Amino acid sequence: MPSSPTGAITLSGKNAEPVRQQVLDALRDAILDLRFEPGHRLVERELMEQLSVSRATVREVLRDLASEGLVTIAPNRGAVVTAPTLAEASDIYEARGAIEGLLVKLFTERAVKSQMIKLEAAIEEFAEAAEESSDDPARLLRVKDEFIELIFTGAHSTVLQQLAESLRGRVRLLRIKAISMRDPTNSVAELREILVAIRAGEAEQAAQLYAKHVLGSRARAFAALDDSES
Repeated sequence: MPSSPTGAITLSGKNAEPVRQQVLDALRDAILDLRFEPGHRLVERELMEQLSVSRATVREVLRDLASEGLVTIAPNRGAVVTAPTLAEASDIYEARGAIEGLLVKLFTERAVKSQMIKLEAAIEEFAEAAEESSDDPARLLRVKDEFIELIFTGAHSTVLQQLAESLRGRVRLLRIKAISMRDPTNSVAELREILVAIRAGEAEQAAQLYAKHVLGSRARAFAALDDSES
């Protein structure tokens, strides 16, 4: 199993933040950006040298990431970036559909006009990216995540947002595979359909459409895995 590459992460340098928080943010970003892919071994000594921090700080941060589901710590083996099994990934997608669908429902009920306008702009930005970068799934996912973050913010539920963000992070590689497996204009059409339901105040309908969108992504991700293994 490969270990973390030298020079892959750096601290933000924000003096206002405690070092421990900077290390946590740096490692979390490296995992979510797939600089450390699922199954990647995180060696404490290497992280200490890269970040110029103590072993105690590294261990505390790894425990935090384990609690978020991004890292798995095994006795006598150390920490690795979590690689969910297909069964676990399937459950995560089911949970995502339910929780993110609920956030869409809450957004429909709670968001103010300015947030609706930003959401529409985010969809059009994704549509533009779909035309310009259909062969760049990482960029498409970054732009789509901006749309999702607006939903989370407008839903005004910190607890649900934290749960949803943790689940998305655990299947980020699968999400990239999923978005690379379909014509992104279809995703644009689905997001616009969700927006229509949100604008009409049809909270339940918007939630159902979004959950269907998430589960469709699961099917494409698993199809991509089958192709890569065949």
